[in-house]
Amino acid sequence: MNADILVIGGGLHGLSAALQSARRGASVTLVERHFLGRHASGATAAGVRTLGRHPAELPLSLEAAGDWHRMSELVGDDCGFVACGQLQVAEDEAALSAVKARVERLQAKGFTHERMVEPDELRTLVPDLSAHCLGGAWAIADGSADPHRTIRAFRDAALAAGVRMTEQCKVTALTRRSDFWRAETSQGSIEAKVVVNAGGAWAAEVAALAGDPLHHAIRTSMMVVTERTVARIGPVVSSLGRKLSFKQTAQGTLLIGGGSQGKLAADRQSATVDVVALASSVKAAVRLFPTVGGLRIVRTWAGMEAMTEDHLPVIGFSRRVEGLVHAFGFSGHGFQLVPSVGRVLADLVCEGRTKHDLAAFDTNRVAAERAAA
Repeated sequence: MNADILVIGGGLHGLSAALQSARRGASVTLVERHFLGRHASGATAAGVRTLGRHPAELPLSLEAAGDWHRMSELVGDDCGFVACGQLQVAEDEAALSAVKARVERLQAKGFTHERMVEPDELRTLVPDLSAHCLGGAWAIADGSADPHRTIRAFRDAALAAGVRMTEQCKVTALTRRSDFWRAETSQGSIEAKVVVNAGGAWAAEVAALAGDPLHHAIRTSMMVVTERTVARIGPVVSSLGRKLSFKQTAQGTLLIGGGSQGKLAADRQSATVDVVALASSVKAAVRLFPTVGGLRIVRTWAGMEAMTEDHLPVIGFSRRVEGLVHAFGFSGHGFQLVPSVGRVLADLVCEGRTKHDLAAFDTNRVAAERAAA
């Protein structure tokens, strides 16, 4: 099986890169060791957030924000995106000062996607919010989407564009031969000019096979779904300094997450829910919304994804190996970036360059972490 591009990893970033490369005329093969969207992409709360982004991510995030508002143009489906807004609450004076300082810095640089809200407006946006909250930051164009609908839409669009996909296909060896790669997999050999490492929690394994040893941790964020309740909450709500992301779905269930970590198996191949750690997110939710305290939890889960020390992704060409592009380490906030990162990866593999400044996402960061360890 020969291709211009081999994408390793069938999460949303791999699918987006494959789709947008194929639409530029490249022949693309994508392999996934488990099932498409099985891990981080299928376990996410699917927040579509510019709010609170690291400044280095803002150009990609703001570009992606436009894509989400016209997602049907990209993949033929709106992916369940709802521009319900995102609200970051400050529960004490220190948090309020930090939020104000960030918004002022953004506005001084000409960014207008965040603005401050006072307590009265907080209650208008979210009437059930606890009285102790002092203010917050509001991003009106942000929102959330349906992760599984998004996976299906990107998969179907990529297939229609001619991408060849193979699930349950583990890459076991990568060898560079003059100007192409030969990949040995559990389902045969593949030759390609360029390899995209979108391996998520297994990205370091892929990098090592390619002769570019990198290091990352594995994030095992947990989520809670409650029973259905009456409509209470419109926006997605978070709290600065707390492990909390809180939203109500169209079905009436509440989805609670925000960073509490599960238990990673010793072989780093699976994760399970840590009930004690998960309680911190639930307590934070009840503190913000006392009226939900009596609801029953109906489901919990833990996902797996790569996490870097600085929580910024790795995006760009390998510094050691020709014809290798990395895209991993989104550290819990990659969902919103899917359309713009896919476009950047298509730029790199099809044209050899991109208009975006990728210096903050350089692979040397994670290579240096490995050397220091």
